[in-house]
Amino acid sequence: METIPAWQSAILAGIMSWIVMSSSLDITRKIRSLLQPWVTRHVVSGIPFILQIQKSQRKWLDVVFSVMSCVVSVPFYTAFLPILFWSGHGKLARQMTLLMVFCDYTGNCIKDVVSAPRPSCPPVRRLTATKDEEENALEYGLPSSHTLNTTCLSGYFLYYILSNNPSSGITEALIGFAIVSLIIGLIGFGRIYLGMHSLIDIIGGLFLGFVVLAFWLVVHEYIDSFVTTGQNVTTFWAALSLLLLFAYPTPEFPTPSFEFHTAFTGVALGIVAGVQLTYHQFHHEDVPRIFTPELTIPIFLGRVLVGIPTILLVKFCSKALAKWILPVALNTMGVPIRSTLYLPALNSSASGKKAEKPKQPSGYFQKIFISAREDCFDVDTGIRFLQYAGLAWSVVDLVPTLFSLLNL
Repeated sequence: METIPAWQSAILAGIMSWIVMSSSLDITRKIRSLLQPWVTRHVVSGIPFILQIQKSQRKWLDVVFSVMSCVVSVPFYTAFLPILFWSGHGKLARQMTLLMVFCDYTGNCIKDVVSAPRPSCPPVRRLTATKDEEENALEYGLPSSHTLNTTCLSGYFLYYILSNNPSSGITEALIGFAIVSLIIGLIGFGRIYLGMHSLIDIIGGLFLGFVVLAFWLVVHEYIDSFVTTGQNVTTFWAALSLLLLFAYPTPEFPTPSFEFHTAFTGVALGIVAGVQLTYHQFHHEDVPRIFTPELTIPIFLGRVLVGIPTILLVKFCSKALAKWILPVALNTMGVPIRSTLYLPALNSSASGKKAEKPKQPSGYFQKIFISAREDCFDVDTGIRFLQYAGLAWSVVDLVPTLFSLLNL
C-alpha cells in the first residue's frame, strides 16, 4: 500500500487547522474591517483620475482595450492552454495552467476578503463588451485579476523562453522584458480606461503578481517533478482541492469569484491526474513539438480539429454525469442539498418543506458540507468542480490517446 509522505499530511493538516481557526475566530471579517475602508477611500479618491483618462475616449481605443482584455482573460487562456499541450510543449502548458489556477485562487481570495468596490458607474463609464466582462464587473475590485494574471503568465513565459534558449543573451532578455512590461502597462491602463478598475486595484494586482511570480519561480521545478513522477499525487491533489474549496473566504456579498475558483480548482485536479497517469506516454520532454518534421502544421491542425470538439463533448458529459450522480451520493450520506443554477427542481422541493423545522446534521461529515447560512450544501459547486476536472483530464489523457490512435 502506498504510504503518504509526511509533508503531504502536514500541508493538509495545516489547511484544515486554518479552516477551523479562521471560522471560529472570524478572521475574514476582522481583516476586512481593517482593509476595506482604506481601499474604498482610495477607490473613491481615484475616480477623478479615471475620469481624466476617459476624457480621451475614442471608439478605436474602446476596441483596442476591449480586445486586449479579452486576449488576456480567463476564457482565452482556457482555449489557449489545451492547444499548448497538444503542440508538444507539455511542461510549459502544465506550469502555466497551474500558475493560472494559483493566481486565480490567490487573487479571488483577496478580492473576497477585502470586498472593496469597483469605481462607481456613473460617474465612471464602464465598458463591458463581452459576457465575460459583465461577469467580471460583478466581482470586487482589488486586486485587478487581469493585471495579476498578465504579470505572472507573461513573466513566466519570458523566463521559460530565456531559460530554454541557451543562445539568448542580455539583448534578448532586455527586449523580452520591455515587451512584457509594455503588455502589462497597456493591460493596466486599459482596465482603468474601461472603467473596470481604479489605480489602487492595478497597483495591487501588479504587486501581487510580482510576489506570486517570484514564489512560483522558486517552487515550479519541485511542483513539476511532483506532478510528473511524485508519490501519492492524485490522492493528495484531490484532498488539497477539496480543502481549498472550504478554505475559500466568504465575501461580504456573493460574487462570481467562488464559481471561477471552483472551476479552475477542478481544472488543476484534472490536469494533475491526467499527466500523472500518462506522463511517460504523452507528456515527457522528448515528445514531438510543433514546427518539427514529426509534428507539422497540417498534423497540428488535425489535432486541434479532433481535440476541441472532444473536450467540449467531455465537458457536457461530465456535467450531465455530475448532475445525476452527485445529488444521489449526497442524499445517501444524509447531506441536505440545494441548487442555485443546475438543478432547479431541488429548490422547488425544498420550498415545499419550508414550514418544516430543519434537522440538525448528526455527523461530522454532514456538518462539513452544510453552509452555515443556508443549512445545506450548494450542489452546483460539486457539479462545476467535476465538470471542469473532467474537461481538463480529457485535454491531457483522452485526447492524446485519440491522437495516438489516429496517428496525429
